[in-house]
Amino acid sequence: MRLESKIINQEINNGDVIFNFIVKRNSIIFLFLSLLVFVLFALDLVSGDSALSVGQVWNVFTGNETDMTTRNIVLSIRLVRVIVAVLIGVALSISGLQMQTVFRNPLADPYLLGVSSGSGLGVAFFILGAPLLGLAHSGFWQSVGIVGAGWGGAVMVLLLIAIISRYVKNILGVLIMGVMIGYIAGAIIQILQYLSSAEQLKMFFLWSMGSLGHVTTTKLFIMIPVICVGVILSIYCIKALNLLLLGESYAQTMGLNIRRARTLIFVSTTLLTGTVTAFCGPVGFLGLAVPHVARMLFNDADHRTLLPGSILLGVVAMLICDIIAKTLVLPVNCITALLGIPVIIWVVYKNLRPA
Repeated sequence: MRLESKIINQEINNGDVIFNFIVKRNSIIFLFLSLLVFVLFALDLVSGDSALSVGQVWNVFTGNETDMTTRNIVLSIRLVRVIVAVLIGVALSISGLQMQTVFRNPLADPYLLGVSSGSGLGVAFFILGAPLLGLAHSGFWQSVGIVGAGWGGAVMVLLLIAIISRYVKNILGVLIMGVMIGYIAGAIIQILQYLSSAEQLKMFFLWSMGSLGHVTTTKLFIMIPVICVGVILSIYCIKALNLLLLGESYAQTMGLNIRRARTLIFVSTTLLTGTVTAFCGPVGFLGLAVPHVARMLFNDADHRTLLPGSILLGVVAMLICDIIAKTLVLPVNCITALLGIPVIIWVVYKNLRPA
């Protein structure tokens, strides 16, 4: 009995040591990522078309004497763009993590439910469809109309998915319907493109490549609260996500209301992904790649660790992509694809290689 007792105590002590090591290790990683976000945020403010020093940017934020041109560049253009990059990193990383957990599919991404296709269809109707009906848009109303159309398309897809999920209990069926909605939206967009002029096609093409520079201060004040609501919903769903990791049947036996949890997660994903797509265009691969990097880095499946970890990694990745995009004068979507594709190849290889 004494020997068994010693063995049990030793195993408990070993477990405590391992747990404390993991906690300390994760704390160090979180601290490092937080510092990296701060450094990249400052570097993103400095980088751009006009060469600015760290001292000039510091003077703007501390209220020291500086010329009005520098102040306007930093506060009205670069700061807004950097904040948008942070919001995109937060929104898409959370959405990707939620979709991969709900569908239990490592290749699920934020756009899986057809939200991006719905936004694209809304914008296509506004940019490509309106001129076919003899309606013209310019200036402020064109900018507002693109965002509104993108949002409207995302909400319509959400409502359609919500109706489908009430009648289709199998999550795979919801996934297939989301993909089908995306194909239908893509077909309608192609028809509109075929019938449109070169000017409208160019405008829609530029929107589809993703851009952080089109968000103004006014739009930012709309974007921030909507994404905050999506983040709060995702935090509220952490327990549900942990249960769904073990399968819907097990989660249901543990008292989880599957339909309610699924709806909240879908609403959160639509708020996050739909807002990013409407304001900035479809920014691909980030939401697909970041959750996998978080799982590899933290070596943990608990969403209490993965959610904040994915947020920090998403912000780091997006700030790096924005710095590279500004330096090379390229669309941000090209950079996110180049950085995200190697991660996806690694995930596919890991899942297909023989055990």
